[in-house]
Amino acid sequence: MRKILASLALLLTSAAAAHAQTIDDAVEGDAILKDFAFATGEKLPELKIHYTTLGTPRRDAAGDVTNAVMILHGTGGTGKQFFQPQFADELFGPGQPLDTGKYYIILPDNIGHGGSSKPSDGLRMKFPRYDYNDMVGAQHRMLTEKLGVKKLKLILGTSMGCMHAFVWGETRPGFAEKLAPFACLPVEIAGQNRMWRTLAIDAIKADPQWNGGDYTAPPVAGLRTAASLLLIAGANPYALQAQYPTREAAEKYKDEAFARAYGRGDANDMIYQLDSSRTYNPWPDLEKIEVPVLWINSADDFINPPAYGITEKAAARMNRARFILIPASPETKGHSTHTWAKFWKDDVARLMAE
Repeated sequence: MRKILASLALLLTSAAAAHAQTIDDAVEGDAILKDFAFATGEKLPELKIHYTTLGTPRRDAAGDVTNAVMILHGTGGTGKQFFQPQFADELFGPGQPLDTGKYYIILPDNIGHGGSSKPSDGLRMKFPRYDYNDMVGAQHRMLTEKLGVKKLKLILGTSMGCMHAFVWGETRPGFAEKLAPFACLPVEIAGQNRMWRTLAIDAIKADPQWNGGDYTAPPVAGLRTAASLLLIAGANPYALQAQYPTREAAEKYKDEAFARAYGRGDANDMIYQLDSSRTYNPWPDLEKIEVPVLWINSADDFINPPAYGITEKAAARMNRARFILIPASPETKGHSTHTWAKFWKDDVARLMAE
C-alpha cells in the first residue's frame, strides 16, 4: 500500500511539475491591427488583440508555420482560462493530444475580452459594436499579420469559441485543417438562448447607476442580476441535485458560487460580450464546411439543450462531421463540460491522428 501511495504521490508531483513548466514556457504578445473596420461600418485606427502561445512554431521550406493550433475561449473568458489543470494537464503534456512539444498552441483574447481592446479601455459604449464576424476577422489578421500563420492544424473552440469555429469553417474554408467546436449550436441565437442574454443586458441597463455606460461606480444591482443568470446558465442540474440535496446545502453553495462569479467583469464589457452573438447564424451555409469536424455537446447544457433536434440535421449537412453528445451525470459540468478535457480528450486524439 505504501508503495502504491508513494507512486501516486510521485505521479501527482510529476503532473504538477509538467503543468507548471507548461505555464512557465508561455509567451504573451499583442497584435496591433491597423485601421480595423467592423461589420457595422465603424472603424478603429488600432485594434489590439492579446494572445498567449505555448510550444514552438515549426516552419517549412517556404517559412510557413506547419504545426499551429488555435484554441478559442467562451463569452467573458480569456486565452489563459485554458491554463486550468482540468484542461492543460489533460492536453498539453508529452504524448497528450495537443502536446506542446509537437504543436504551436495559440490562445487569443478575443475582442472585448482580457488584454485585447474593449469598451472598458476608455470608449465605453462608444466602442464599435463588434460581432462574431469581427472577432473571427481579428483572429485571422492576428494569425497572418503577426504570427505568420497561413494554415492551422486545428481550431478548437469552446462555447463562443465553438461558434467561432463554425464561422471559420464557412468564411475561410480550409484555413483550419480540422475543427473541434464544443458546446454550441450552428443556428441563430434565438429562443431561450437570446432571452437570457438580453435579460442580463437589460438588467445592467435598467440600473440607474449604469447611466448610459458612463458610470462612476459599478451598477451593482444590474451586475448582480447578470451574475445570477450566468450562474444558472452554466450549471448542471443533475450534479446540483445530487451534491446539494437539501435547501440549506443548495443555498450555501449558491452563495459561494455567486461570490466567485460576481464582480469579475466590467458592466459595459459584459453588455458587448453578451450582445456580440446577435448576428451569428451559420445554418444556411453548413455545406461549405468540408474539413473533418469533431462537434461535442453535453446533455446537461442549459444553453444548448439536446432535445431541439438541431444537431442531427446540422451534422448530416457537413460531409465529414462527427457529433457526440456527452450523457448527463453528476460528474459532468453543465455547459462548462467543454473545458473539462477528461470527457473528450480521447476523441481529440483520434481527430488529430486522422
